[in-house]
Amino acid sequence: MEFLSIFVIVLAGYLLGSIPVGFLVARAKGIDIREHGSGNIGATNVFRTLGKGYGIFVFICDALKGVGAVFLGRMIYECFNTPLPGSHYYVSPWIGILGGIACILGHNFPVWLKFKGGKGVATSLGVVIGLVPLAAVISFAIWASVLFTSRYVSLASIIAAIAVPIIVAFTASPADKTPLLVFTMLAASLIVLRHRANIQRLLNGTENRFKKKK
Repeated sequence: MEFLSIFVIVLAGYLLGSIPVGFLVARAKGIDIREHGSGNIGATNVFRTLGKGYGIFVFICDALKGVGAVFLGRMIYECFNTPLPGSHYYVSPWIGILGGIACILGHNFPVWLKFKGGKGVATSLGVVIGLVPLAAVISFAIWASVLFTSRYVSLASIIAAIAVPIIVAFTASPADKTPLLVFTMLAASLIVLRHRANIQRLLNGTENRFKKKK
């Protein structure tokens, strides 16, 4: 039952994450988002291509996928492993983490779009919300601060991602700290890796900024 529950958690997390919200929203407007802007299906490219409202909507939906994957993973595990009446029941943080990792991979590499998806920033934030809400709030504040001062979404995303494991080291409970540190370091590494083209443009001074409204 243990192996079967883990398989279902990973499969469900991946399928949830692979829902290409940005692609679907743009397609509803008669646009293939992959042929505009950066070609990415994430919230930033939707924001730039379709406007603020659509971009925020996609960001929220992508984050909700991450939150949902964590709680769905726990629910599936509990369904397969029903505790005995009166027994002490503990669900390892690895259960939510497995669902979250699968969701991020589904978002980044959706089977429906030939494994070409987003960069996983919003979805990773959603997973962190489901696992360590305080760390998610602090990292989002860092993201917003860097974006406001630099106007580089990519730079804000990279710095916030790197900050999450550090925040977790100081905020997570001792019992859950190790698995959460492992997960957040892996997620941060994946985000940085997915932004390698942006990093090169930042170094070259050719990265696009968000323009401040006059």
